[in-house]
Amino acid sequence: VGYAGGTSSNPGYYNLADHSETIQLDYDPDVISYPALLEIFWSIHDPTLRKPAQYMSKIFYHTDSRQVEAASSKEKEGKRLGSKIITEIVPYTAFYLAEDYHQKYYLRQNPLLMAEYAAIYPQTSWLVHSTAAARVNGFAGGNGTRAGLQAQIDLLGLSEQGKKELLRISRTLPAN
Repeated sequence: VGYAGGTSSNPGYYNLADHSETIQLDYDPDVISYPALLEIFWSIHDPTLRKPAQYMSKIFYHTDSRQVEAASSKEKEGKRLGSKIITEIVPYTAFYLAEDYHQKYYLRQNPLLMAEYAAIYPQTSWLVHSTAAARVNGFAGGNGTRAGLQAQIDLLGLSEQGKKELLRISRTLPAN
């Protein structure tokens, strides 16, 4: 998580200026397509709500082809909702990593799981870039399915106690 879209250098939570809170996502197009990511983006928030710049819905694109795909998906979503989409589609210029305490928020809310990952990743930068920690953070935040968690749980680097805790806190996930 971090900040992007503004004009000032090195924004932070208390000096955000004209930046927005955002995420930077690395993905493998052989695993998930950009259009599929856009579908997820539209499904997880209300893109019709006008919000302050800090929380503004934005898509930051890196290439002209991604801009075209994002604009097309925005138009499609507007038609589907029958409403004006407020989401902005803007060129990527820079991404500034948010403060450590903002990283892996849901994981940090669970002392047992956080202790396990702190032992595996003693440097915050390692934790921030960990795919396993990102997955656990997502599951802990109520995202995914129980089937998905069951399929991945042995790959997440957790102890047996950690696995039981993740299953406990994720018990409200949908089955599939």
